[in-house]
Amino acid sequence: MSAALLQVAEAEVEFSAMRAQGAGGQNVNKVSSAVHLRFAVGASSLPVGVKERLLALRDSRITQDGVVVIKAQQYRSQEQNRADALARLNALVQSVAQPPRTRRATKPTYGSRQRRLESKTQRGETKALRGKVRD
Repeated sequence: MSAALLQVAEAEVEFSAMRAQGAGGQNVNKVSSAVHLRFAVGASSLPVGVKERLLALRDSRITQDGVVVIKAQQYRSQEQNRADALARLNALVQSVAQPPRTRRATKPTYGSRQRRLESKTQRGETKALRGKVRD
């Protein structure tokens, strides 16, 4: 699988329908249009590196058991909420698909060191002038 096109298979996702929260009149009280998506990261077919980075995320949607839980209730139809939840899961997976770039330590340039020392000298001279005035 390419990191650019990493998608979660719909067979690995468990959907459950429920009634949406909030105002909406009679329809919201009768119809189960909200969707709960549950995705077990450990049992998925994602690459090992992607699984590790996904579980390492500090995200409230990921439980301690390694299950991603997404609730979608934005739309009035269950199909749209299913598609929205799956799109949000894919966006979450996509955010960790690319491994972070490793940081390489660098040294400050000679010029930047000189400028730093010059500004320190300038600051010290300014502070030295704040002393008591002697006659």
